[in-house]
Amino acid sequence: MAQLWGGRFTGKTDPLMEAFNASLSFDRRMWQADIWGSQAFAKALAKSGILTEAERDQLVEGLRKVEEEWASNTFVVKPSDEDIHTANERRLGELVGTVAGKLHTGRSRNDQVATDMRLWLREQATKLLTYLKDLVAITIQRAETEIDVIMPGYTHLQRAQPIRWSHWLLSYAWSWHADAERLSQLLKRINQLPLGSGALAGNPFNIDREFLANELGFDHIMPNSLYGVSDRDFVAEFLFWSSMTMIHLSRWAEDLIIYSSAEFGFVQLADAYSTGSSLMPQKKNPDSLELIRGKSGRTFGDLAGFLMTLKGLPSTYNKDLQEDKEPMFDAVDTLSGCLQISTGVLTTLTIKPEKMKASLSIDMLATDVAEYLVRKGVPFRETHHVAGHAVRLAEERGVQMDQLSHADFKSLHPAFGEDVSSIWDFEKSIDNRCALGGTSRATVERQINHLKQWLGTSA
Repeated sequence: MAQLWGGRFTGKTDPLMEAFNASLSFDRRMWQADIWGSQAFAKALAKSGILTEAERDQLVEGLRKVEEEWASNTFVVKPSDEDIHTANERRLGELVGTVAGKLHTGRSRNDQVATDMRLWLREQATKLLTYLKDLVAITIQRAETEIDVIMPGYTHLQRAQPIRWSHWLLSYAWSWHADAERLSQLLKRINQLPLGSGALAGNPFNIDREFLANELGFDHIMPNSLYGVSDRDFVAEFLFWSSMTMIHLSRWAEDLIIYSSAEFGFVQLADAYSTGSSLMPQKKNPDSLELIRGKSGRTFGDLAGFLMTLKGLPSTYNKDLQEDKEPMFDAVDTLSGCLQISTGVLTTLTIKPEKMKASLSIDMLATDVAEYLVRKGVPFRETHHVAGHAVRLAEERGVQMDQLSHADFKSLHPAFGEDVSSIWDFEKSIDNRCALGGTSRATVERQINHLKQWLGTSA
């Protein structure tokens, strides 16, 4: 089959250029979307009177057979197949004859590929949204089951204040909740129809674009043909979404890598998500988490590279846009793997509550000392300094603050009473953080219920 664009040319194309120009090696992944778009377009051509009903049915049936060949892995690629569009049209011609030549009437590969990409990404993004919600669901489940487990909370990787393990879990659940909302919003922008825009100026046969949108499940029609063939904002947005989601997964993975180390010992990964060392038999490496952390850089590269491709393009379609597919495909594959592996890691993770609790230290209640005085009517700025003096006094004596006497505290500020000893209770400290969003049992339960409700209504 000759190239779809070959009529104007008399000289032969350099074989190196043919290979350089071809995209079938990667855009073949859109074979089904391309067939769906062509079937809908055949029906629209019949509505416009370009095709008879018999020709329409012949094309739709022929495309169904092409679809079966791809699905059964029996489709035979030919050297002349420049991309998925030419491959499918070439095979359709072999099956139904010259009527296949009518299918491209008023259609350009410019609006065809834009439609294929939106159809393909819509389906893949919907799957990713499901994987993301699965991860949130297991996070909620563990947060609810393990709500009594307490641990050190960290800032600057230094022990700061006691928190619930569930509170740490939910901090990432909320990040993934935001990722899910962003993807849901993006899906609406993906789901717009470019087909019927032609090469750039529109379709000359009064094609029924509303019919096409309904056939293909699009919510809206792209209102400007120039915009329709050139817009790749949806790809850039998806790559940004991928990058943000991978940032959240990477930070979560980094926390668990630290918590699984011998120095912390808070968690243990299942063997299914760990590997060993080729030299050191005692090693159990968190490779699943390290790969998630490492692959985040891959998605950032996809985004940065594609934005550089986009930034200098003149209006409508340019061949540079062939570079839109591989980063999109790569990001989908990376997110699909990372989200499912993350769910597996968290589902099988073993926690060590006794190690978490043993890592709590009395100095983490220094803020509670300040808050004790606040409740006695002392201004916080003053109580902060007093608590600092208490920490220093304990350090100078080589003891913990709970080993200081009532007299010691009284010497620091007259507002300290006998009840100062009530401060040294980690559970009480945690449940004092009872404002919305805090780490108390009640507020953590509220978070769990909120996320459960969101999962139920967004299913």
